[in-house]
Amino acid sequence: MTVTFAPRGAKHELEEGAGFAPKFDADGLIVCIATLASSGEILMVAYMNRESLSLTLETGVAHYWSRSRQSLWRKGDTSGQVQKVVEMRTDCDQDAILLKVEAGGDGKACHTGRRSCFYRRVDAADGLRLVIDED
Repeated sequence: MTVTFAPRGAKHELEEGAGFAPKFDADGLIVCIATLASSGEILMVAYMNRESLSLTLETGVAHYWSRSRQSLWRKGDTSGQVQKVVEMRTDCDQDAILLKVEAGGDGKACHTGRRSCFYRRVDAADGLRLVIDED
């Protein structure tokens, strides 16, 4: 399958039309939020470039672009935590992607070994600090 994105058109077409025209930023990236399909829990936020978005659409498995390593990565290649895409959505102006996934392996998404990358809560009661919520 060859993926061809629609051209970016007028505001009304982007917001109401049927063409998928993702808006990549100046670095060629688009933000992607991955959630657990069964519960909606946010697992992680990552970035995609054209290639990783195309591969995700072609294979049904989440692929991302690592900004720190400047390389493509298929989620789960080293961890076994492959993310099978159940549904893909985009926001109103098509500059963000939402993936609803089934998490493979042990079901964890974070490189720290936690299920979600959002394991810390900001506590502003006694100054500004982070509190770790264990799974």
